[in-house]
Amino acid sequence: MGAPASGGIAVTRDRYPTTAEVTEGARAIALRHAAVARLGVVGRSRAGRPLLMLTVGDGPRNVLVVAGPHANEAAVGGATVLRLAGQIAADRERGRDDGSTWHFLLCIDPDGAALNEPWLPGPYTLRGHYEHFFRPCAAEQPEWLPSKGYAQDAALPETRALLGVLDELRPVLQFSLHGIDVGGSFVQLTSDIPGVPERIGKSAAELDIPLETGSSDAFQWPSPGPGVYVMPPASDPAAGDGAHSTWARAQRYDGVTAIVEVPMWACDRTADVTPHPDPDHALRAAGAALRRDLPTVARMLDAMPAEVVGNDCALLRTVRELVSLGPRLTAEWDPAVRPPDAAPLPPMTTARVTSLEVYAQRIPLRAAAMLRRIAAVPPATRLVDEWCAAYERAYRPRWVPVADQVEQQARSVLAVYEELCA
Repeated sequence: MGAPASGGIAVTRDRYPTTAEVTEGARAIALRHAAVARLGVVGRSRAGRPLLMLTVGDGPRNVLVVAGPHANEAAVGGATVLRLAGQIAADRERGRDDGSTWHFLLCIDPDGAALNEPWLPGPYTLRGHYEHFFRPCAAEQPEWLPSKGYAQDAALPETRALLGVLDELRPVLQFSLHGIDVGGSFVQLTSDIPGVPERIGKSAAELDIPLETGSSDAFQWPSPGPGVYVMPPASDPAAGDGAHSTWARAQRYDGVTAIVEVPMWACDRTADVTPHPDPDHALRAAGAALRRDLPTVARMLDAMPAEVVGNDCALLRTVRELVSLGPRLTAEWDPAVRPPDAAPLPPMTTARVTSLEVYAQRIPLRAAAMLRRIAAVPPATRLVDEWCAAYERAYRPRWVPVADQVEQQARSVLAVYEELCA
C-alpha cells in the first residue's frame, strides 16, 4: 500500500471528524479520484439520513468496511475510513491494483452518531465524553439481526441496508470498526488468520497502545495471539451475541469478518498477562459493584418527574434496558452468582480481571450519563461526576491521540486484509 491519504479532511492528533466532515472527505476522495472512486446511497436511516458508501476500485474481490455500528464509536471509524479510502484510491490511480474493490460504509448509524457529536470538538476528558454520551439499546443497534429475539418485521432500515450490501457484494472480508473508552486495542475474527497477532502487536508497540489480552467482549473465545480472538461456531454458547449479528453473515459466502477495536484512553493493565493475585475477590467485588450501581440509577430514574420519563426517547430506552439487566451482566464471571454447572473460567490474568472490572464500572456510568442527559438534575450530575472520577482513579487512563487511534485501526485492517488476501 502507498502513503496515507485522508481525502478532504486532515486527521489531526487532537480532533475527531464529525459525520458531516467524514461525508465531505468522502466526496473529496470521489472527486479527486473520479476514475477509481464513487460515492452512492445504499439506504436511509430511521430519521431519513442517507447511508453513504464510498467504493474504490473495480476488481472481482470485494472488501466491505463498516464504520459507526455503535453510535459512541462512530468518530474514530469515520476517520479510519478516510485514511484507508484515500490511500487505496491513490494506489489504484498509480496502477497498484491487487484485484480488490473496497466499499466503505461511512456510518451505519448516523442518527445515533448525531447524538454523540457535541463531544467531538473536545476537550477530550472522560467527563466530557460522558457528558454527551449515547449508545442505543440492543434492539436499535444495526449490527444485531432479528434472530437475536426481535420480530423479522422489526429489523431496522439500517440493518436491512447492511444485509443488502453484504448479500450483493458477498465480500471476502468484512470489517466492523469499533472503539472503547478505556482499555487496549484488539481484533475479533470469525475465522483464524495466521500472522495477524504479530502485525497488530508490532503496530501497537510502535504507537504505545496496549493490546487488550483479556477482553470481556471475547471472554471465552480462543486467542491465537495477544489482542486477537476467534469467534466460536454460532452453535457454541460462547459465541454470544456475535452468532446473531451481521458479523456472521459474511460466512454464508465463505467470507471472514474482523471487528477492530481501538481505545480512546489506554489502560496498560489490560495487556498484563501475569496471573492476578486474587481473582476470586476481585471478580466478586466487581460483580457486587455493578449490581449495586445499576439499581442506584434505577432509583434515580424512578424519582424523575412523570413528564420527563413519560416522553419515550432513545436515551430513555437504553437507560431502562441497562438497569433491567442487572445480575445477568455478571452471571458469566462473578463467582457469587455463576451457576454451578457453568463452564470453567479461563486463567484469570491481570488483563482479564481488569477488563471485567472496567466493564463493571463502564455500564452503570453509561446509564447514569444518559439519564443525566434526559434530565440534568443535581443528583444525576453528581453521580456522573463521582463515577467518572472513580473510573480515572481506578485505571489511570492515558489519552491516545486521535491520529494514533486511527493509525492503529487502519493498520489492523490492512494486516487482516494482507494476511488473508496476499
